[in-house]
Amino acid sequence: MKAMLMTAVGPPEVLRLTDIPEPGIRRDSQVKVRIRAAGVNPIDTKLRARGLFYPDALPAVLGCDGAGEVTEAGRGVRHLKPGDRVWFCNGGLGGEPGCYAQFSVMEESVARPMPSALDFVEAAAAPLVLITAWEALYDRARTRPHSRVLIHGGAGGVGHVAVQLARLAGGRVAATVSTPDKAQLVRELGAERPILYRDEEVAEAVREWTGGRGVDVALDTVGGETFRDTVALMAHYGDLVTLLDPGTGLSWKEARNRNLRIGFELMLTPMLAGLTRARAHQGEILDRCGAWFDEARLHIHVGRTLPLEEAARAHTLIEQGHTLGKIVLTLD
Repeated sequence: MKAMLMTAVGPPEVLRLTDIPEPGIRRDSQVKVRIRAAGVNPIDTKLRARGLFYPDALPAVLGCDGAGEVTEAGRGVRHLKPGDRVWFCNGGLGGEPGCYAQFSVMEESVARPMPSALDFVEAAAAPLVLITAWEALYDRARTRPHSRVLIHGGAGGVGHVAVQLARLAGGRVAATVSTPDKAQLVRELGAERPILYRDEEVAEAVREWTGGRGVDVALDTVGGETFRDTVALMAHYGDLVTLLDPGTGLSWKEARNRNLRIGFELMLTPMLAGLTRARAHQGEILDRCGAWFDEARLHIHVGRTLPLEEAARAHTLIEQGHTLGKIVLTLD
């Protein structure tokens, strides 16, 4: 089968289109899926540039997100059959092969029935960002009706989904963005206060929007100075969740004075640590979100679609920071 292999740690050019053996079912609980589309996420570019989670894993197939059709089911599979359309987040970290390939094998519990409202490209764009945003806003933070929620990077992959999930929880949303086009997107998705951080002071905008009280929930998808600056924008007893390492040299005095609850979100943890119950919960998240897609309450924005052989270009675009929504690779 065709697969895009990461042959070394380095720039996008280390990704090479190659023929590799087709995987087979190893356990009765597994299904084999023909992948029709694979989502590209920032974690893919970081693993390529910095190294995989597992030693001696090269060459490796990257890509956690995928969507496709079941082609074979193990004897113990109960809820899926050949021909079923599924979406999933599986592999791509240096252990199990990822989704930059024509076929993948995974546990039945990981491959969830696709929402009928989505095509393969849209479905492949969604799992990682949906699970990340859900766990951050619903499992880590206490997003409730009337919560004031600040989403950093609101037009990005996680951000544009987080805006919608916060609204579905009854929250009121502000989102930082870099351009007027991105401001328009987050407004269409439900943000009442886009903040163009290149043109206005984020701190002043948040103070004005909250009447000086601060936000109840903040999701940091940027890291570094953004996390440190957000502490001062929080309401007392608020929830600040970050997807990234805040770094060293951070004073926690202001966070303590405000009685903040600080949360970290890495949706890959269940896959890395083999946490079966947590992976089942993530499958349930996809089922819940799938129902919302079918009810037209959720939208996934695909900014660009490229063929598998242009995976290196997809990585370059993400690293340049000019993407709107998600990039998806097609495997027709």
